[in-house]
Amino acid sequence: MKNAMEEVRVSAAWVAGRSSHVLVDSSGIEKVVETIQDNIPKVEWDFEGIHYFDNGPLTVQYLFVLDALNFCFWPDKDLNYDNLALGLKEALEKDKSVFDADQLQKYTGPQLRKLLKWPRPLPLEDERVRLLHEVGFELERSFGGKASNLVESCGKSAAKLVSLITSHFPGFRDHAVYKGRQVFLYKRAQIFVADLYGAFKGQGYGEFIDISSITIFADYIVPAVLRQLGVLRYSSSLASIVDTNNEIGSGSEEEVELRACSIYAVEKMRDLIRRKSGKQVLTVELDLWLWSFGVQCPSLPYHRTLSIYY
Repeated sequence: MKNAMEEVRVSAAWVAGRSSHVLVDSSGIEKVVETIQDNIPKVEWDFEGIHYFDNGPLTVQYLFVLDALNFCFWPDKDLNYDNLALGLKEALEKDKSVFDADQLQKYTGPQLRKLLKWPRPLPLEDERVRLLHEVGFELERSFGGKASNLVESCGKSAAKLVSLITSHFPGFRDHAVYKGRQVFLYKRAQIFVADLYGAFKGQGYGEFIDISSITIFADYIVPAVLRQLGVLRYSSSLASIVDTNNEIGSGSEEEVELRACSIYAVEKMRDLIRRKSGKQVLTVELDLWLWSFGVQCPSLPYHRTLSIYY
């Protein structure tokens, strides 16, 4: 099995080397590294208390369902990740069987809304339901119905877990084709690994010998923050699309460049921190730092793409 994380890194670098709408600025990277090298947060998972956690297999099931649905909130301006995480947590606390594999295969849109206590149709609701069915079906077929079995079968390798998820669950196959070459981004599969690592504090289901292989999770927020920090520069045409909240097509060159260049830029940041300070920083930690920065600046203009992948 080819190493999924190697594919992500290599294809992101390939895009960054040919990108015409997004430029990775090395002097921007140096400036940011100067300012942050001593203040990168350690991964403090669930600091808002919005996630379900019981230290066992049910937590793994919850996280897998959460990350199957963790995409595209922006079309509903009131909906965000916290609504999803907390809604699923409360549903599970009320009924421990709510994410059983056979249940997952039966959900309808209105039932999912009811579960999340959401008053109106969710963005890409049919896709969300389809992904729940897919997760339930494949967990039942290949992993005895349990996401914990999926995690146990990866031999404590984050890269192997990403490969397993993306080979078994089509809804996690976050690929694109850019200038004739396949590009691998794997945002939700990787964030599942990071959630396990954070929730279980690197122990038990969260123990991965190669957690350092995980890249950032290429979404809306990270490119916007990297642009704000001067690490990414946009062409004038892309800048004007993003700044006027116009949509960018899923799989378009602009969208692939925004995501791939973000992955590449943060890998460069990580290398530079290691060279300058001798410290090993996990990309997971850098991602959390960038994401918290983004959440504190809600007015940052981000790109808008209808996508099931982030």
